[in-house]
Amino acid sequence: MNEVSKITLPELRVSRRGFVGGAAGLTFTMTVSGLVSEAAAATGRDGDTTVNAYVTIRPDNSITIMSPAAEMGQGIMTCLPLIVAEYMDADWDRVTVQMAPANHKLYGNPKFGGLQYTVASLSVMGYWGPLTMVGAQTRQVLIDAAAGKWGVSAAECSTEPSKVVHKSGKSMTYGEIAAFAKPPAEMPKVDPSKVKNESNYRLLGTSVGRVDVPSKTNGTAQYGMDVQVDGMVYAAIQRSPVSKAKPATVNEAEIMKIKGVKRVIRLPYGVAIVGDTVEATKNGRDALEVKWSKAPGDTFTSEKALGEYLKTATDPASKSVTWKSEGDVAAGMKGAAKVESFEYTSEHNYHAQMEPMNATARVSADGKSAEIWASTQGPTIAQLVSAKVLKTSPANVTVHPQLIGGGFGRRAQPDFVVDAVLLSKIMGGGTPVKVIYSREDDVAAGRMRPMTAHRIDVGMDADGKIVGWKHRVVGESAIGYTNPDRLKKSGGKDVLVMAGAEIPYYGIPNWMADHVREERGARLSAWRGIGAGYTKFASEATIDKLALAANADPVEYRMALLNNDKARNVLKAVAEMSDWKRKRTGTALGVAFSELHGAHVAGVAEVSVDGDGKIKVHNFWMALDPGTALQPDNIVAQTESNIIYGLSQSIKEQVTIEDGAVQQSNFHDYEVFRMADVPNIEVKVMPQGGIPRGIGELGLPPTAGAVANAVRALNGADLTKMPFTPDRVKAAMKG
Repeated sequence: MNEVSKITLPELRVSRRGFVGGAAGLTFTMTVSGLVSEAAAATGRDGDTTVNAYVTIRPDNSITIMSPAAEMGQGIMTCLPLIVAEYMDADWDRVTVQMAPANHKLYGNPKFGGLQYTVASLSVMGYWGPLTMVGAQTRQVLIDAAAGKWGVSAAECSTEPSKVVHKSGKSMTYGEIAAFAKPPAEMPKVDPSKVKNESNYRLLGTSVGRVDVPSKTNGTAQYGMDVQVDGMVYAAIQRSPVSKAKPATVNEAEIMKIKGVKRVIRLPYGVAIVGDTVEATKNGRDALEVKWSKAPGDTFTSEKALGEYLKTATDPASKSVTWKSEGDVAAGMKGAAKVESFEYTSEHNYHAQMEPMNATARVSADGKSAEIWASTQGPTIAQLVSAKVLKTSPANVTVHPQLIGGGFGRRAQPDFVVDAVLLSKIMGGGTPVKVIYSREDDVAAGRMRPMTAHRIDVGMDADGKIVGWKHRVVGESAIGYTNPDRLKKSGGKDVLVMAGAEIPYYGIPNWMADHVREERGARLSAWRGIGAGYTKFASEATIDKLALAANADPVEYRMALLNNDKARNVLKAVAEMSDWKRKRTGTALGVAFSELHGAHVAGVAEVSVDGDGKIKVHNFWMALDPGTALQPDNIVAQTESNIIYGLSQSIKEQVTIEDGAVQQSNFHDYEVFRMADVPNIEVKVMPQGGIPRGIGELGLPPTAGAVANAVRALNGADLTKMPFTPDRVKAAMKG
């Protein structure tokens, strides 16, 4: 069954004035009812009747489809318009895709209450229902118009790519229809599942090329760094090394002597150097000397704090917030014949995006409006926050989203946009300012993935069956840092920290996950895979240890625990891919399973460890079920990216903090996977039907668990501290 029919679809409305016929072509201007009330309230513009244009068909048969989500290399700029094209039966060769402008009222994602926001692999899942409806209704309007022209019943008509066909054999192109079509009083009611399903897809499920690749390969693609505005000046910023510290003294006089420096500007959180050239701002930044005020987080040292986190995790008196649960964990533990406990830690991680953080803003001379160019994952957030900075209406702030050279959650934050807006306002006279962060400044003031400690208590009956599972996560709240109001409204539940701590796919009758919130003053943010990058490490390492204690094969142990066939099929497939039962010499295999947004994925790592404790990953196999596979080749590409990213965070990536300040500065001391580190990767896409799931982060969660479990199988080392650096591996081997 096509699960589109299971979704409650929002109503899509069209007005006569928004349906343009004649020489200009036919533009379908629709608003998704009920999906933008929260965003509208945030802007104070409830009742705004502006509508968006997703599809434009011209008499020359060309079609333009808007893509509402940010393109940061994940292929979404192709995938979302492809959904519309499939359901309207468009000839893809005649389709041009345009990046939608920033307008949450028009292009907001239902998964985010109507905000235009690209995070957490939720673009396809959020837009799937509305876009299938847009396509299906567009197709029906074209059929109705052609049938009316011919004087026949619409029921006698069908479509072929960009063409309406009558049963007699006569046909009319979409462009021909666009030249005469009149707008209907209201859009026809259509059930997309009756129009299309997986069995008759022409575009979805095929290897359609990505629309962003040609410009990226010929050099014409425009990222935020490429933006040039007449009269633009540049700015570099040193933020306080400790969050909430302020500049007390600045050697402003010396900096102003540097050629090309125009101004030294003190900000509440740092110091900006504004100059005529990038070189001038860099020279000024290099010469900058600042003394900072005291701040609450300036006593925070990560190594010491991790030990404190672990103690907190074991303290039953620690105040926690339940993330998710099933059954009665207290009863399960009380009735258990044996309870085993396991502890793990993970460090802060930096996003390491390739395109430097940057934004360009031009604030009007009166300071009441602004135009912004930025590679941002959150155009709505950028607009709302900038409006707040200027004390104006969001309607007066225009955001031009650019292609993104790596986001991973970092560009979901608006700090770099605020810098540009604030400095343009201070410079005055409508002066455009382009802010560029150096790598060193970005690392020093980066928004990190939270550092965490984990304790997992497992209760088992006399036969070794798991009857209770409690996963406690201790760490700062990322949402508490980025959006305290959101955390309060959620009752203290932080999805950025806790995602993946739930285990509904294992047949454990009583389980729960809770969060003990720490407040240490670190700058925090979402990071690729969010909490699942470390929560799944902890849970899958624990599952392997339980299998070892039970003298059971790790794959077979999981097979017995998994409670649905789709999950078991994926695990079985990856075991076959890796030839799981075959004996190795000098290497060993480790397996891990995960579920994210209802999608199943399993990975197997083959590793060796040298005498210095360095882990070498030779092969990584992964099988995944994305529901319906909309772009199979892109799913493979994104999964390969996730595996590399996941292995890098498992083995190398580590930010340490001393007295509140980040100790790393660039890629020489914040190491990431290089080409020589990347193993052979094999991915099997196993679509088992249903709603398409997000794949931008799906492959990351199993990586750390698979590596840790492989090392244990190889030499018995119990890796509990992520990343698995050589010194930690050697210590575990000796232990």
